[in-house]
Amino acid sequence: MEPRPIVTVLHRDTVPDSDLMAPVAQRADVRYTEADGLADALRGADVLFVYDFQTRALPAAWPCADRLRWLHMGGVGVDAVMFPELRASDVTVTNTRNVFDAAIAEYVLGQIISFAKDLPGSIRLQQRHEWQHRESERVAGATALIVGTGSIGRTIARLLRAVGMTVRGVGRRARSDDPDFGTISDDLHAELPDADYVIAIAPLTAHTRHMFDATAFAAMKPHARFVNVGRGELVVTEDLVAALADNTIAGAALDVVDPEPLPADHPLWDRPNVVLTPHNSGDVHGWRTEIVRAFTDNFHRWAAGLPLDNVVDKTLGYVPG
Repeated sequence: MEPRPIVTVLHRDTVPDSDLMAPVAQRADVRYTEADGLADALRGADVLFVYDFQTRALPAAWPCADRLRWLHMGGVGVDAVMFPELRASDVTVTNTRNVFDAAIAEYVLGQIISFAKDLPGSIRLQQRHEWQHRESERVAGATALIVGTGSIGRTIARLLRAVGMTVRGVGRRARSDDPDFGTISDDLHAELPDADYVIAIAPLTAHTRHMFDATAFAAMKPHARFVNVGRGELVVTEDLVAALADNTIAGAALDVVDPEPLPADHPLWDRPNVVLTPHNSGDVHGWRTEIVRAFTDNFHRWAAGLPLDNVVDKTLGYVPG
């Protein structure tokens, strides 16, 4: 009789619901640990479920992963675990693709509408008890450039097209007949001048890190708005602050920033043309449940020897589409 596999679950503060994890516990020994106990919990483990998907603890604990075969990230981005030793190993990496798509798309649409109707300005006037008539912009007819053409980017594209926006995409491969974007370009700077809204949802890789710098912001329209729901490190933060301060661009909605969390004295907090949210664009009610279900569904496939869902290409740093 073969020994039961060992599944290590890395969490922070909140432990995955035991009822949801029960199917895994029936077939494996489950070890729950926070970052400070990860090294010990990895010894002899076959599977690592990174429920704390923003962790940076794995590289230091990696030498203790003596039997690991599969690592599942509880989020979409896998940049936190794409260190050289893991890339070079034969450990399979999967992520929680599709769980956050619709929620993030709704967040993006909400921020676009907020910019077009200047809802933050209305709130500021209300707080000052000022009745000031103003005109607003239409969303329909505006052009959105979505940088990142994975499943979240595609869901955003479909939603924005449904409200009458013109949508284009920037991705790794150019094509002209895409069902969601119509046209996908591989040249970011060539596309930026035509966009009213630029949405960043690209995975963080060596190629995309700091892709939004002073040159990129200078290529955008002065009335353009920038929405980042990808990773803070896609942006050179100092260049974004400067572009907002000198009106190179008109505004930004940032669900992710670099550094994160944003220091209390950072200038982005007080910019009137900036909306900040704490990396929660996809965190609708029930999202933690969906994360665990995505893992347990994949665990059943793993235990049965079936191909896993959402396997990450460790060379690219994301699930190929």
